[in-house]
Amino acid sequence: MTQHESRRLQHPVVFRRLQVVEVHDLTPLMRRIVVGGPELEGFHSGAPDDHIKVFFPNPDGEYVTMKLGANGPEYPAGKTPSPMRDYTPRLFDAAAGTLAIDFVLHGDGPASTWAAQAKVGDAFAMGGPRGSFVPADDFDHYVLIGDETALPAIGRWLGEMPAGRKATVLIEVANAAEQQPLPTQADASVTWLFRDGLAPEKSELLENALDDLEIAGDAFWWIACESRRSRMMRKFLEGHRAVPKQWIRSTGYWKHDESVEDED
Repeated sequence: MTQHESRRLQHPVVFRRLQVVEVHDLTPLMRRIVVGGPELEGFHSGAPDDHIKVFFPNPDGEYVTMKLGANGPEYPAGKTPSPMRDYTPRLFDAAAGTLAIDFVLHGDGPASTWAAQAKVGDAFAMGGPRGSFVPADDFDHYVLIGDETALPAIGRWLGEMPAGRKATVLIEVANAAEQQPLPTQADASVTWLFRDGLAPEKSELLENALDDLEIAGDAFWWIACESRRSRMMRKFLEGHRAVPKQWIRSTGYWKHDESVEDED
């Protein structure tokens, strides 16, 4: 058997119309919205950093979602498509028939505006996930690095790790009030880094903490934050630490201005 063999899984794409069943704030800037409904039956997410497409009302207040046709995504003629964004399926409870999604309330854009106003009974539309990246389970160590947009995935990573697995986690957030409990059975070390007013695209807190990290043995590195920053950290690991490319999963969860999105 090949050592450290990660897998990519494909899933049938399913679009679902659901309803908000619960809303509560995890921190001042992180809101958890729980959705449910009959169409959630059969939902499956195979890895902690999976993403679903969440649709938001168009300028007419309608949910206009795509259908997959012979030529790809298709929308109803004469209708303005709903804005859509990628989100992590944070907690799925098949028995209760609910799915929790965590939203960062950053103050602008269709997703943040909708989440800030969401209430029980509101309509919700989503599609996916269409695939999963499942890292090998035989690494000596797992390193998770991200900002607040990566917190839902990091929380899920830690929650699903078995007892005895070694993990080192670096999390950058706006301030100390944005810390949240991250229960895990793993042997995990979690470091919180606070910007305290510094713009997230200008921060180097994660980069500096990464430079100071000393990890023994073979490690899987997962990085998710602003696109340029995640790309530069991946290049640092490949160039200065000689980490094999296939041992790194680096994702731009958001882009600042003209930064280029990059994902491996």
